[in-house]
Amino acid sequence: MWTGHKPWLGRARGVTIVRTRVDLYWQQFLASLPASDKPSPRFAGSDLFGFTEQDARDIAALVLAGTKTATGSLLWSYEADSKPVPQSGDFWIVMKGPDDPVCVVETTEQRIIPFDQVPPDYARDSGEGDRSVEGWRIIYWQLIVDECARIGRMPSEQAPLVMERFRVVYKEPFRPAV
Repeated sequence: MWTGHKPWLGRARGVTIVRTRVDLYWQQFLASLPASDKPSPRFAGSDLFGFTEQDARDIAALVLAGTKTATGSLLWSYEADSKPVPQSGDFWIVMKGPDDPVCVVETTEQRIIPFDQVPPDYARDSGEGDRSVEGWRIIYWQLIVDECARIGRMPSEQAPLVMERFRVVYKEPFRPAV
């Protein structure tokens, strides 16, 4: 999977400011919240779904349509990368390309579940493929194999997955600041 975001240049009081489209989209989301209802959302970053740029576009469309409301990731990857595990109440930006935000989602539930024990409702709510647990296992096994190769672990059917449910809270198009 690819990462990184192109910087966006802006000016403030004669000083050039470099911000990414992700930063700008997050600010756009915060500005859309009513003043009386301004929470302090925990921004957990941005992410792309899938293995290819085409996957990211296709799966982002599933999120926007409300078909995909769950996802999973390998707990060992968070540990290897020294990154915090997603938590309920986290907000993150779904990308359809390396520099193309499409919506903000909020994690509403998080559970650690071994790969071979993920229930059918997560497979259905992941929204990909035929939405069966069998089809889900094929897709996610590839994720486990790829991530284990990256972090130097042996793939296992008992690999712990961070299973998240989420809801779309903002899906306005990106509007660059001038």
